[in-house]
Amino acid sequence: MLRNLLLLTAVGALLAGCASSHSGGVQVVDRNSAAAQRQPVTSGQYRVQRGDTLYSIAFRYGWDWKALAAHNAIAPPYLIRVGQVIRFGSGSSSRPVTASAPNVSSPVVTTPSRPSTPVQAPPAQTTTRPSAPVVVAPATTPVEPVQRSASGWAWPASGAIIGRFSSNGSLNKGIDIAGELGQPVLAASGGSVVYAGSGLRGYGELVIIKHSDTYVSAYGHNRRLLVREGQQVKVGQQIAEMGSTGTDRVKLHFEIRRQGKPVDPMQYLPRR
Repeated sequence: MLRNLLLLTAVGALLAGCASSHSGGVQVVDRNSAAAQRQPVTSGQYRVQRGDTLYSIAFRYGWDWKALAAHNAIAPPYLIRVGQVIRFGSGSSSRPVTASAPNVSSPVVTTPSRPSTPVQAPPAQTTTRPSAPVVVAPATTPVEPVQRSASGWAWPASGAIIGRFSSNGSLNKGIDIAGELGQPVLAASGGSVVYAGSGLRGYGELVIIKHSDTYVSAYGHNRRLLVREGQQVKVGQQIAEMGSTGTDRVKLHFEIRRQGKPVDPMQYLPRR
C-alpha cells in the first residue's frame, strides 16, 4: 500500500512538472534574457557595445524606444556610441552585472540582481552608430501577395503554430511557427528595419522592424538575413530565410511589441 502511494506521488509530481512547461501540448520556451521579462528593467545601466542600436537595447530590456531615448536625453537622430552608458533607473547601482551578447566583449550592466565583475568596454570616442538610421533605402527582395487583417498585419510565414504567446513574464513573448530550412520569412507589416543581427541572446539571427512610433515586430532564429538596417520594407516582402540559429529546430519566432511591451500576435494577424 505504501509502495503504491509513493508511486502515485512520484507520477503526480512528474505530470505537474510537464504541465508547467507545456501549454496546450506545446512546449513553452524560456529565452533566459532580460528581454523576456514582462516588466521593463528600471534600475542599473547598460554600456553600449559595437553593433547595438537604441532599438535593440530597448527591445532587450523591455522599454519603448521613445521612452528610453527621452530617459537618457538622446535627441533625434538618436545617435549612440560604443561605450556610452544607457540608464534604466534614476541612478546607477553598485552591483554590476555582465550581460551576454555573442561575438562581442561583454557589456557592463548594473542591476541589483546578479553580481559579477565589470568588463572593460571598447573605446568610446571614435565610433558612433545611428540607432534610428538616417539614410533610408527600399529593400529589393521579392514581395509576396498576402492576406491582411483589419488592422493591416499579415502572417510572417506559413506553417503550424508550435508555440503560443504567454502573458507570464518568464515564458513565450510571441509565437513560434514551424517551417522548412530556407523558407521565406516575410515582413508582417510595412516599416523600416531598425536591427538586423545576432546580438540578442536567445533569438539567433534577428530582424526588428519599426512600423510606427507605437509598434515594432521581431523575427528570430533565421538562417540568413536578407535586409539591413535602414531599409524600408513592404508588407509581404521577404526579409530573411527561416532557420534554427539560437534554437533546437527550424522555426520562426515572431513577436509584436506595443510601446515596448510584448502583445499576443494572434490578436493582430488574420484568421487562417
